[in-house]
Amino acid sequence: MDMDVDEPTKGEQEKQGKPIIVVLMGAPGSGKSTFCEQVMGSSVRPWVRICQDTIKNGKAGTKAQCIESARSALREGKSVFIDRCNLEKEQRYEFVELGGPQVDVHAVVLDLPAKLCISRSVKRTGHEGNLQGGKAAAVVNRMLQKKELPNLSEGFGRITFCQNESDVESAIRTYSGLGPLDTLPHGTFGQKSPGAKVQLGIMKFLKKTDAPTNTGSTSNKVQDSNASQITGGKDTSVKGTGFFIESGSMESKKGERPVVDSAGTDVSLDNAPTLAFPSISTADFQFDLEKASDIIVEKVAEFVNKLGNARLVLVDLTHKSKILSLVRAKASQKNIDSKRFFTFVGDITKLHSEGGLCCNVIANAANWRLKPGGGGVNAAIFNAGGPALEVATKEQAKSLYPGNAVVVPLPSTSPLFCREGVTHVIHVLGPNMNPQRPNYLDNDYSKGCKILHDTYTSLFESFASIVRTQKKVFKGSFGNLRLKLPESKDHSESGPTNHSTNTYQKIKREDLHESERNKRSKGDQAEAENVSDSNASKSNLHSDGSKNKSWGTWAQAVYNIAMHPEKQRDVVLEISDDVVVLNDLYPKAQKHLLVVARHPGLDRLADVCKEHIQLLRTMHAVGLKWAEKFLHDDSTLVFRLGYHSEPSMRQLHLHVISQDFNSAHLKNKKHWNSFNTAFFRDSVDVLEELSSDGKAILNDDESLMSMELRCNRCRSAHPTIPKLKLHIGRCQAYFPSTLFDNGRLVTAPSNSSNDP
Repeated sequence: MDMDVDEPTKGEQEKQGKPIIVVLMGAPGSGKSTFCEQVMGSSVRPWVRICQDTIKNGKAGTKAQCIESARSALREGKSVFIDRCNLEKEQRYEFVELGGPQVDVHAVVLDLPAKLCISRSVKRTGHEGNLQGGKAAAVVNRMLQKKELPNLSEGFGRITFCQNESDVESAIRTYSGLGPLDTLPHGTFGQKSPGAKVQLGIMKFLKKTDAPTNTGSTSNKVQDSNASQITGGKDTSVKGTGFFIESGSMESKKGERPVVDSAGTDVSLDNAPTLAFPSISTADFQFDLEKASDIIVEKVAEFVNKLGNARLVLVDLTHKSKILSLVRAKASQKNIDSKRFFTFVGDITKLHSEGGLCCNVIANAANWRLKPGGGGVNAAIFNAGGPALEVATKEQAKSLYPGNAVVVPLPSTSPLFCREGVTHVIHVLGPNMNPQRPNYLDNDYSKGCKILHDTYTSLFESFASIVRTQKKVFKGSFGNLRLKLPESKDHSESGPTNHSTNTYQKIKREDLHESERNKRSKGDQAEAENVSDSNASKSNLHSDGSKNKSWGTWAQAVYNIAMHPEKQRDVVLEISDDVVVLNDLYPKAQKHLLVVARHPGLDRLADVCKEHIQLLRTMHAVGLKWAEKFLHDDSTLVFRLGYHSEPSMRQLHLHVISQDFNSAHLKNKKHWNSFNTAFFRDSVDVLEELSSDGKAILNDDESLMSMELRCNRCRSAHPTIPKLKLHIGRCQAYFPSTLFDNGRLVTAPSNSSNDP
């Protein structure tokens, strides 16, 4: 389960390059706060978000408070996001003045269509500044009338213009990829139409585009012009004369007229979880095209309304594709929503990079062995996915029967993940009517149609499961995907500064939850998997005797320190033959230590058996000693000692964490739930289980990470982390009585206020 990376230690700060102040500019609803959250959730550079809506202890404050807070963060070596609208030069110049020889000043301009910003603002709830509902439209319109686009002469070193969601994704990847020592080149980037100084407000836009849209008419030209201006000079939707999108590129080719669907509606390509799938069995397996197209349309009609805002896209390589033509015609007759299902011409392995179509899931017409080869889509997808896809596939199943599907979380080392943003591949096997291929049905279309029905049902149900699991990640946007990410697996703790693994500082973290472990063969089900890390590889027996997944470079940091603590004395608090003690680099509470076992072969709690009970008793005793030391200094603290059921960092480690959870690094539901659900195993319980059963109980169900946020004292529910933190700071309730059983809570002898 991956968690966010935040700020480095003090020692690491001394080795940083220049801090950066990024002045975000955009109307309400343009995604400024989301931009900050996504960068801060995956970057190893220390970032601070300055938002005027929350600058005063969670409440709205003043611009002067924002400036002072930014100045303070920069002095500490942290980079800063200024999360304000900043649409006028006068509103941003004081932030620009914070720059200097030791601080770079950047601007990121979220110049998205006014219509999109208003739609987002009107629909949202719980906004920090309470700008939502009907009043939002007028506010956005008014602000856009005063917009002044920035230029380098204002004092910016770098300006990035984002005029559609694809541009935003690119900017997020750019800033997420910045390590503490990295810099970005200066200049202006992404401004498609420098002459378009002012984006039309939505009211003006609607008035000017009410005219008829007859091809070639003057009124149509006015509409096209306005549409171009409102998207910053670039038409971000693929248009055409047919009912469904059929284009290999986001840009129309020279001489071709861009198209809308039959209702005249633009179809955005960047705003929903999307499954791209080929026609199953109609190529190499020679299934009848008429029958196949009937089944495709029937199953799409059945599932499309069950998928929320998710989309289904039928893909083929050529505009002359008969199956695409048949499906379009039949889908049109059934009036299927063209924003929810459409066809697309292009290479299914290059839909984003070459076609501009963002698909987080793709389907593969696989062979029964689930191996590369055979030509066609199967060969193309395995080739594009690289060895990582083949290894990940073997983890899920060894073979596949016709009519079934196997979901494969795609490792972040796969080129399909890095280049295309694909998080899952769904392998499916349909009926075969080709006598030269296995499982030949001898033209038995009664049986064949049933199998093809089952195949599409399995495919769409698998996708629906992914959508349900990832619904919080996507929120209707491709923007949450972390591209070019390595094999990081984090629930909350982050590896300490590690000079022997310098590449750690350049590693980016992913916030994607894998949604499927169900379709694997029974023989594979016995092996526990990290339910959140798409990089988990098959367990291997290492030379040191450890059984573990293929931990990424970043996840090896704690292991490296445990094996060679003498090289890391600047981060190690205590060393013995059995354990090392160190601060969690990104603590989730005022006090948060890791007691790390030094025995090779113990990567995680799952590796522990009865013979290790003395080691775990030692770890518990050391953790208790440190908790008591902290309690001597501050008797108001309360501690728990425990293990994560499925850790993110290699090498068994015990968390010693105070129960205030007062930390800027505790930022999301996964952080909270990894310490406040059954996922967190109290050390005293683990010791009892080892003594009686020889192994610890592992509560690694991924649903635990998505449970509602509940106070660890009174168990009241709260909608967001900020509101939960605000409540925790004031809550005077006793801790649940179960935590006092068996010594799960560690308190100062005189601290009786928490006793039941």
